[in-house]
Amino acid sequence: MSNQPQTDPLVDALAPAYAAMADRIWDTPELRYAEAHSVAEQIALMREAGFTVTERVAGIPTAFMAEWGAGGPLIAFLGEFDALAGLSQAAGVAVKTPLIEGGNGHGCGHNLLGAGAMLAATALRDHLRESGRPGRVRYYGCPAEEGGSGKTFMARAGAFEGVDASFSWHPSSFNAVSPGRSLANVQVYYRFHGRASHAAASPELGRSALDAVELTSVGVQYMREHMPEKARVHSAITRTGGISPNVVQDHAEVLYLIRSPEPADAMALFERVTKIARGAAMMTETEVTFEVDRACSSLLPNRVLDRVMQAELERLGSAGFDAEDHRFAAAIRQTLTPQDVGAAYRMFGLDAPADAPILHEGTLPLVPETLVMPGSTDVGDVSWQMPLTQCVAATCAVGTPFHTWQLVAQGKSPMAHRGMIHAAKAMAGAAERLLDDPALLAEARAEFAARTAARPYVSPLPDDVVPPPLRRKAAE
Repeated sequence: MSNQPQTDPLVDALAPAYAAMADRIWDTPELRYAEAHSVAEQIALMREAGFTVTERVAGIPTAFMAEWGAGGPLIAFLGEFDALAGLSQAAGVAVKTPLIEGGNGHGCGHNLLGAGAMLAATALRDHLRESGRPGRVRYYGCPAEEGGSGKTFMARAGAFEGVDASFSWHPSSFNAVSPGRSLANVQVYYRFHGRASHAAASPELGRSALDAVELTSVGVQYMREHMPEKARVHSAITRTGGISPNVVQDHAEVLYLIRSPEPADAMALFERVTKIARGAAMMTETEVTFEVDRACSSLLPNRVLDRVMQAELERLGSAGFDAEDHRFAAAIRQTLTPQDVGAAYRMFGLDAPADAPILHEGTLPLVPETLVMPGSTDVGDVSWQMPLTQCVAATCAVGTPFHTWQLVAQGKSPMAHRGMIHAAKAMAGAAERLLDDPALLAEARAEFAARTAARPYVSPLPDDVVPPPLRRKAAE
């Protein structure tokens, strides 16, 4: 395999516009379902490229799809653009330097993700237009991957049905095909209601909702010994019931995020946590209600598409990092620990070498299908409605933890743009190969049909749960 980057005139010609858009989205990072600026940028660019845009997919103000072409197979690309709270950071600076104290930042690189997926979509459009081959290209603008499960709501509404194959990517320390499995999850609010009283004069009259939250936490701690090995349960107290310790808190709220490799196991754990919360309410003589906020399924692998993506990454070789890229990545690496580097390799089932590179220039081997990514993604729900593969592309120093200021600092750099273009070339090239080889596309479809025959897609969202923007609208 050559380490020299392969050129693609179509992608290279389009790249400056998408790199500029990634910069603009980075400048105004937005949280889940509030990505109005990013969506407007993307819609304008896709319309300019000749795509027909459908807005408010699944009724969500910041979800849209853009399509070009007619007849033939339908190939889709998934893009994201949301940010994370508390990660504001100056670009190109290897020291923690918030632009706005407590502000938002692209700590998962979604400014690059959406721009790179659109670049791949428009490159495939150009291939179809120049070749005269029938086919359709669709780009999905997907909101709220971080803590919102935007794609799960879109999937429940049927937005992804009828697609022959789909591609996505994610910024990373490495160039590789993404692990084919992830953790399903459900996120739920537990709200306790008690009775206020004077904590000194009449404590016997109080019924503490905060005590119920704390007892729920104790119960979950004891449950951890009896969960599936790869399951995870996280929590955040979102309302404490006040800041006065001499008032018994009559209301409190805790948000739980419950994960497991299998959707059924995640739902079973959710039911167990709910029983614990009800038990805590009984012990404290309070009342509890719960509200499912969002959920997502685990990823369904498609090894046919994974092998196509692997071959394309190996054909491309390196993203072509230069000396300045290595200098900045080395400065970031100084802020990391050996444990950070080791964790990056473990994501792909590998041990970190003693001489781990500053920037990854090659392609990792195709990971075993059994490897489970330790996180969750709403791309999982898409994978149950269409054949899907994902790659990752090196956009940052090896070992950079995601959801940190270090990732934000690198997200607007030339090396990040190079990695974004590398991912776009891999996705567009893999899609082009499917269009050139109908038998290969049929094989991917057959694998998808076989995997879903016994377990067709069932949305993990209860029917009465709607996206947060629609909940707010209903409450007004």
